[in-house]
Amino acid sequence: MSDENLDPAQRFAVQDTLARYAFALDQHDLVGLERSLTEDATWTFTIAGGAGIGPVAGRPAILEFVRRATETQTDQRRHNLTDVVVRRSDAATAVARGYLMLTSNAGGGPSVITTGAYEWILRHVEGEWRIATLLLDMDNAQ
Repeated sequence: MSDENLDPAQRFAVQDTLARYAFALDQHDLVGLERSLTEDATWTFTIAGGAGIGPVAGRPAILEFVRRATETQTDQRRHNLTDVVVRRSDAATAVARGYLMLTSNAGGGPSVITTGAYEWILRHVEGEWRIATLLLDMDNAQ
């Protein structure tokens, strides 16, 4: 694997996939989330580099995981992705890294729930970039 830069159009397409992923989570849009994942996607979460959750393996399992997690939420959450850096690993794979600031409107005003660092591995499938692997190391357990 190399660490070559993507051309600007491909970089934008990867960043668009990541934005659609975050927006789908915030809107509880499982159809939109499904479109941003590969069929064999995996999600793994750690807390401050230690214990965590996962991997949650396969698109159906991830969608069920998100459905269960969001059905009890009474607040509006926003997955704010920042400082996203995208690199190509090979002809059909890209690696992106960035930060998360998860906010909520609980209690009548905005508050930060957690922050963390993401690593995504995306594959170019059927003309689109999709998330194949998601690793999130949260800074705290909220």
